[in-house]
Amino acid sequence: MRGVRRSARRESSRKEVCEFEQFTISGEVSHLTRARSQPCHRTRGAVHTGRRKPLSTFELLSARESGRTGGAGFSLADRAYVGRKHIPAKGPWGVDDMDSEAYVSQFSVDGSLLVAGFRAYSTLSPIVHIVNVQSDGKESHANITEIHEGLDLAADNYEIDFGIFSVKFSKDGREIVVGNNERSIYVYDLGENKVSVRIKAHKADVNAVTFADESGNILYSGSDDSFCKVSIVWIIFRFTAGVGQALPFRRKASRGIDSRPLRIVDWDYRWMSFPSEAHHFRHPDDQSLATYRGHSVLRTLIRCYFSPAHSTGQRYIYTGSSDKSVYIYDAITGETVEKLSWHGSIIRDCTWHPYYPTLVTSSWDGYLARWETSGDDDDPSMLAAEEQRPSPYLTAYGDSFLL
Repeated sequence: MRGVRRSARRESSRKEVCEFEQFTISGEVSHLTRARSQPCHRTRGAVHTGRRKPLSTFELLSARESGRTGGAGFSLADRAYVGRKHIPAKGPWGVDDMDSEAYVSQFSVDGSLLVAGFRAYSTLSPIVHIVNVQSDGKESHANITEIHEGLDLAADNYEIDFGIFSVKFSKDGREIVVGNNERSIYVYDLGENKVSVRIKAHKADVNAVTFADESGNILYSGSDDSFCKVSIVWIIFRFTAGVGQALPFRRKASRGIDSRPLRIVDWDYRWMSFPSEAHHFRHPDDQSLATYRGHSVLRTLIRCYFSPAHSTGQRYIYTGSSDKSVYIYDAITGETVEKLSWHGSIIRDCTWHPYYPTLVTSSWDGYLARWETSGDDDDPSMLAAEEQRPSPYLTAYGDSFLL
């Protein structure tokens, strides 16, 4: 009997290890997120007292029009509260497509431009494409029709294998910064139409870059050398999707910290599926405040972001995935509130318009696709199922080495 009991206890222990850990989030972070995605105190007091039921848009409008809010219009918090109910899950519509993988896509700060980068032949492209999203061709606020000339970041560089992993606009929209496979950070001046700054910042591919503030003098970067760095003239890791199968939400990234992962299995995300026994392994130095699960990472690093502050109060976290979908998580509950699926290959990057309920996905199937908060399912301009296709690269070279 003792042997049976011990065996039962071991079996029970195994089951507990295999079960998903319960989602928790820091009380401080939860409070801040709620504060940014709830109506302001004045509006809540005007509409109801002590009621837990969520406010409807009609109730907010009624309170404003009846003067119960003191004659004031909607506050930024009120707008974000209404906006976060309208998630861009309808579509997709085509933005652009090429016979190569789309690697990156990002809206400018004011939402007027979209920048995207593709793979060229068997390597990454040194050219980024800028798209105008303020056209009158259609009624959609985020109609994307005008394609600008590509910007060649390697025009005066003889490295034929120069490729771009990450791209971001500056706050004023006058520059873009890119991370590349030269272990460098490049700043491209859109007015001068040339690379204005080159910084040899890392010892491996630079996978993430961004401007730190409005000045454009500080850059954050993250690299395959496992370092996050600040460059004076850039650490993107206010939030980052790593090479595991979850989104770790951290308070901050320390300057120059060597954060090489604890090696528990022989695993390479570029061609091996994540081992099941490591799904719930927690690194002893992990300081995550919350972990969001559902998406997957395979073959390439995946980008993830907070939803816009203006329209959603940053209530959501959204990410691409190797299972050809975009996952939108509720930052407070950890639940998946939407899963956008149409693409035929990995969605490596995605970008939510800073003001309108529009989201653009860039996939290894070569498509840039647009998702809106509303739309007719019978709209003939929507991308159809028969237009789906796999990655051109994987089609040409086969998928057997990824099994």
